[in-house]
Amino acid sequence: MRIEERLSALGNTMACNDYVALVHPDLDKETAELVSDVLNVDVFRGVVANQSLVGTYCVLTNQGGLVHPRVTVDELDQLSSLLQLPLTAGTVNRGSPLIAAGLVVNDWAGFCGLETTSTEIQVIESIFKLDGEMNIPVVGSAHDALVESLS
Repeated sequence: MRIEERLSALGNTMACNDYVALVHPDLDKETAELVSDVLNVDVFRGVVANQSLVGTYCVLTNQGGLVHPRVTVDELDQLSSLLQLPLTAGTVNRGSPLIAAGLVVNDWAGFCGLETTSTEIQVIESIFKLDGEMNIPVVGSAHDALVESLS
């Protein structure tokens, strides 16, 4: 499927989970309808902390979302209500507001940039409900091998 869209970097213009998508306010109506149909999600237009590149400044899963640190409390409450998700403001990679540039997460695991601080990781684990328990032995051994290779 080809999307004819002026805003061609779609990853920067939308953030979604299995149920909802938050998209750039200027995204073409046809593109928003395609996103809704293909992903089977409800599409909402919005901004995050006055930034229209919502896919850059916010990351969503079915568990929650992390958004730009300069979002106001009112805006955070409105977005949370609209998306029906718990949201929190935060950063990655030692204070970067470019959330999606430093974080990839789903309902089971998250990966963040090497510069991400322990405080930022705690916020990420909390909002996305990543308890850190690795119940699958293969994941544990893969984790150990990765840690060993980095040390």
